[in-house]
Amino acid sequence: MRDGLTFHDGSPVTAQAVVDAIAPISDEADPAFNKRIAGVLDLAGMSADGERVVVFETNSPNAAFQCSLSDPGVAILGASSEAFPINATGPYIFREAVPEQLYRVEANADYRLGEPGFDEVRVVASPDPATASLAFEAGDVDMVINYLETDFARIQETGAQGFTAPTARLYFYSMNTASGPLANPLIRQAVSLAIDRDGIVEAVLSGVGGVPAGTIYPAGKSWAADIAPTYDPARAEELLAEAGAVKQGGLWMLDGEPLEIEILTYSSRAALPPTAEITLAFLRQIGISASVRVGEYGASNDALKAGDGDMFLQAWVMLPQGGPGSILGFLLASDGGSNVGNYANPALDALLIEGQTTFEQAERERIYNEVQQIIANDVPLIPVFHVSQAVVARADLTGCQVHPTETYWITHETRFAE
Repeated sequence: MRDGLTFHDGSPVTAQAVVDAIAPISDEADPAFNKRIAGVLDLAGMSADGERVVVFETNSPNAAFQCSLSDPGVAILGASSEAFPINATGPYIFREAVPEQLYRVEANADYRLGEPGFDEVRVVASPDPATASLAFEAGDVDMVINYLETDFARIQETGAQGFTAPTARLYFYSMNTASGPLANPLIRQAVSLAIDRDGIVEAVLSGVGGVPAGTIYPAGKSWAADIAPTYDPARAEELLAEAGAVKQGGLWMLDGEPLEIEILTYSSRAALPPTAEITLAFLRQIGISASVRVGEYGASNDALKAGDGDMFLQAWVMLPQGGPGSILGFLLASDGGSNVGNYANPALDALLIEGQTTFEQAERERIYNEVQQIIANDVPLIPVFHVSQAVVARADLTGCQVHPTETYWITHETRFAE
């Protein structure tokens, strides 16, 4: 650890303080227990060796361990108090939170990298993108994150600063691989080929808010396999015929019944429902009967898991810690906690374990390339697009940028021009 680190209350950041901050995450009896992160860290134990060395022991070899320590849910916090309920180490000190409304921080004058750019930062929650847009134009806020893509070009004409950058958040379909028509991999392949990702990005995101996705990770990341998004409705229909479906009166029939697919999604991210609706249109275009059901995330998640529905459109950051294995394990391992499509593939399971326990970078890239090829061939999920975060800000804001994990960082160097 670095010398001279202090928490916001002035107390030193010691090796033991790090142990005390991280250990509760893996303790099922502690309120800070987090099952997902505990599984990612896979700690057998940890201890302090003097004031500056922390010793971690994992239950098995874990090549992604250092990446896992940067998970958003792992934070080095000191003892809390009334004055410092969140006793952290960064450039801004927590002062106030109103759930779903406001988060306020003040400058940390003793920050190790120098004076922060603002005396105070207020993050105001706005569940309605249109409301956030109006607040920006009225001068009530200085910056809007995830700005409406459809209004992005116009707002810059008013003198506002607008910028986008690709992130690792993927919009994708989890597929019901255990029951219904999508239990057949040929039909899953056909559905994937029937979706025009370019058309979705242009229609839903005005061409500025995303990049069509052929695989899990965005291009330019070291883990991204060279798999292009493919739109081929003619080949999709060939695959449906290979799967035993018969086209009658412009509609595909399977076992004497219409081939019907129900798409599930939720509305807390504005791009989800229209993406589902456009997907529905593409499926109907080749003769697949389709419908969309919009509900809450949890309800949609549970429905697909129970076999009530065929495709679940959701949006995840696929590289929250920089390592590729943990999210794939959650989504697609046979025992994955978020494997709502009930996908089971022993070969994929073995590769995910091999990737987690292999330390040589080139070999790890080979393993995860093979994983992505299995996903492309077997289609347990369909990547649709990677989000490019659109941000607008006052013209005089400097030093800000979009982080690839889609977390927006306001650092000590970000400030308004004087």
